[in-house]
Amino acid sequence: MKIDFAISSLRRGGGERVLVTIANNLVKRGHDVRIIVFIDSVEYVLDKKIQLVKLKTGIFSNETLRYTHELFKIYKKKRLRPDVLISFMTQTNLSAILVAKLFKIKVIASEHTNHSRTSTNKTLVDFTRKYIYRFANKITILTNYDLTYYKKNGCDVLILPNPCSFSNKNFKNNAPKEKTILAVGSLDKYKIKGFDNLLVLIAPILKKHKDWSLMFVGESLNNGGDFLLNLATNLKIQNQVIFAGLRDDVQQIMAKSEIFVLSSRTEGLPMVLIEAMSQNMCCIAYDCISGPSDIINHDVNGILIENQNTTDMASAINKVIENPELRKKLANKANEVLIKFDENLICDKWEYLIKNI
Repeated sequence: MKIDFAISSLRRGGGERVLVTIANNLVKRGHDVRIIVFIDSVEYVLDKKIQLVKLKTGIFSNETLRYTHELFKIYKKKRLRPDVLISFMTQTNLSAILVAKLFKIKVIASEHTNHSRTSTNKTLVDFTRKYIYRFANKITILTNYDLTYYKKNGCDVLILPNPCSFSNKNFKNNAPKEKTILAVGSLDKYKIKGFDNLLVLIAPILKKHKDWSLMFVGESLNNGGDFLLNLATNLKIQNQVIFAGLRDDVQQIMAKSEIFVLSSRTEGLPMVLIEAMSQNMCCIAYDCISGPSDIINHDVNGILIENQNTTDMASAINKVIENPELRKKLANKANEVLIKFDENLICDKWEYLIKNI
């Protein structure tokens, strides 16, 4: 089948990574896959058989109008129309649905955050979800949390969780790990990711346990990294906080680190948590909206903390540091998450949807 994916860009991000994982998997199954982006930024490795189309120019300064116009120009040529168009993220979904309906192209719009999360384009986002999504052939969401909302708005909706492309086939149960507490995400989104609160709550723990360190993996294109570094300095823990920057070896870092903390105030379905668990890390997460409770079975394969309860989060981190047997027990169960989020399993569901839509 001819399958087009549309997304604003392929910069580093959870939704972008998921799209690339699915596209790479589907092209290996013999499908003709094309990815359309509207911003000239590709930071992921694509299968050589995937055609990348960059629509980075246009007559409109407004992004929604530009995306819609550029898609229209492609699809007005009948030979360039796919069997199915799959779009990611709300703004792109709006353009994709409008153009697909015009040319009678089957369209799947994929959401990658929860519906209650505040957006910078709230009016447009709410309008799209309430009045445009109902015209898509299918809306895919990540968790049960959003199901009632989209059904109420007349959408044909399906829960399709994110696939995990990380493998743990080389994991050795007794391999030594480093005394590192890991947090992953864009440093410029430190408010959403809760990195500011994490530094404050973890400062007394690091001062108590001098042999442990906190590592942030993620880029800072603006001032997020500087803010967090200054905060760590003011808390007098800068020597135990590592800013590793944007890395291509996140899987390897996870495989050799002891503890992963998800401190987010809100999520969709956090890929980094699934990936950390796949690498047998001891994982602690706030039970935020939405996703962590769909991934962690509390006290079995990880620890869930009441959302933004910094006292309980600090207590849990300190507990697993001081109790290596508990840490190991949770870590050894963590990789069972792959049973639910295995790449081929999730892509089987995507392929079935595409063929039967």
